[in-house]
Amino acid sequence: MRKAFALPTVALVATAFPLLAATSASAADHDGSYQATLGALNESGVTGTGMVTLSGDQATVTVEASNLLAGAPHAQHFHIGALGQCPTADDDADGDGIVSTPEAAEYYGSIGASLTTTGDTGPDSGLAVDRFPTAEGGSYTYERTFSVSEDVQESFAAGNAVLVVHGIDANGDGAYDPSAGMSPLDPSLPLEATAPAACGVLEASQMGTMPAGGAETGAGSTSGIEQQTAIGVGALAAAGAAAAGVTAYRRRQATDQA
Repeated sequence: MRKAFALPTVALVATAFPLLAATSASAADHDGSYQATLGALNESGVTGTGMVTLSGDQATVTVEASNLLAGAPHAQHFHIGALGQCPTADDDADGDGIVSTPEAAEYYGSIGASLTTTGDTGPDSGLAVDRFPTAEGGSYTYERTFSVSEDVQESFAAGNAVLVVHGIDANGDGAYDPSAGMSPLDPSLPLEATAPAACGVLEASQMGTMPAGGAETGAGSTSGIEQQTAIGVGALAAAGAAAAGVTAYRRRQATDQA
């Protein structure tokens, strides 16, 4: 009597294909390009765009913003951990005519990264006014690559990362002044300096800049893909060899026990 020796295909692949499985599991869910269209808050008139390319813990960021308070620094951040939305004028809870950062936090969350021009980019640099871009002539273009925390990476993967540019001129006098009160974030700063001027949800995009260390350098993201492909091909070959061995074993067993 013949005996069947059935080995589940899934079990075979899991046994003979461990390297490819590990490679797939280690791929970062957030890697890719993201874009945001900046919409004006607090009647600032600010417009602009943001682009972020993530590769592991590295973020390559470009922000272009216009109609800002000329000659003034503008804090800008990735906000994370909330609804992934931008507030509206209706969210002015205290009715003072300005949606402040605390009033907006319910929608766009807390600071995940500070888009400074130099030095630290963590939440602790959220009010480092001297290290944010200055809007010479009322506009600026910001470009920088830096490391982001796991919280920020997870926020991008979850779809609730938001780009916010701060700094408004509520009374139109051409400067940040205390006419609208002082900031609830730092009483030494005018509210105008920290109130959000523009906001945009960062959404996954099919278009973006080449991650640093890509095809041009032969390292980084492109070489990583090539390495994963090589591992996958090797693993497939191993799976094929294992399958062939199982087939031969089945044939021998069938012959011996016929």
